[in-house]
Amino acid sequence: MDYLTFQLDEVGEGVAALEAMASTQAGQHAAVMAEVEQVLAWCWQQFAHSHGPVDDGQDWHHELRVVDEAGGWRTVTLSIAASPRFTAAFEARFGPLGD
Repeated sequence: MDYLTFQLDEVGEGVAALEAMASTQAGQHAAVMAEVEQVLAWCWQQFAHSHGPVDDGQDWHHELRVVDEAGGWRTVTLSIAASPRFTAAFEARFGPLGD
């Protein structure tokens, strides 16, 4: 990954928050979104039947935000609530998460 760097925060009993943000000029936006698509494609492939609220027993739930900023900048934020099982698989695929 060239743009997205995930941070890991524990938010509750057995629930983690994986957060990534990239703020780039509009010309780099397609590259950022390609990384987002790569991550989400893996999530859907590996955990297709367990997407939903982690508090309800699912493995992952995500939110994607894209905001146009002043000066031609775009900020992309990908947030994933994750179970321990999802987090372990995510780290195995994408590497250790920063804290």
